[in-house]
Amino acid sequence: MGRLKLFIPLLVFLLLAALFFAVETEVSEGEYDPKALPSALIGQPFPAFRLPALLGEREVDESLLKGKVSIVNVWATWCPTCLYEHPFLVALAERGEVAVYGINYKDDADKARQWLASKGNPFAVNIVDASGKLGLDLGVTGAPETFVVDSAGRVRMRYQGGLDEKIWQRNFVPLLEQIATEEAL
Repeated sequence: MGRLKLFIPLLVFLLLAALFFAVETEVSEGEYDPKALPSALIGQPFPAFRLPALLGEREVDESLLKGKVSIVNVWATWCPTCLYEHPFLVALAERGEVAVYGINYKDDADKARQWLASKGNPFAVNIVDASGKLGLDLGVTGAPETFVVDSAGRVRMRYQGGLDEKIWQRNFVPLLEQIATEEAL
């Protein structure tokens, strides 16, 4: 038994080396995307909620997301990647390709209002999720995360990380075209 203990570090090393090699192979072949997080919500209705809008006294609910294809962007002023993606979201909203909604996640509402006033507001409506409950229902692991929601209010995709034109064209446009084709039938 004493000699077997000597081989434990070697076995652990070999196991970790095999795991690293398997992941490296997937990465080099383009089959691994660390931002492609699975979501139990794909194909399911957007979670029910009733929360205040950031720029108004009214409350909104999930019915806001029905009737048109939209994206829902989870963001916060404390999130550096949100700062990176914000100009793209402003440009996307100006292009009018898709309705853009926001969820201000675990943030200070006054800071969020100041952010939008100074950097532009891409969101048709911005939902205040101060407690993070809606984020929890969505399975949010951090900001930013973006969800594609079809006109029936079903979640079709979840993307974690900052958006830019390249990511939009590669990951979102094909799905939006597919949804448009499905809904036209």
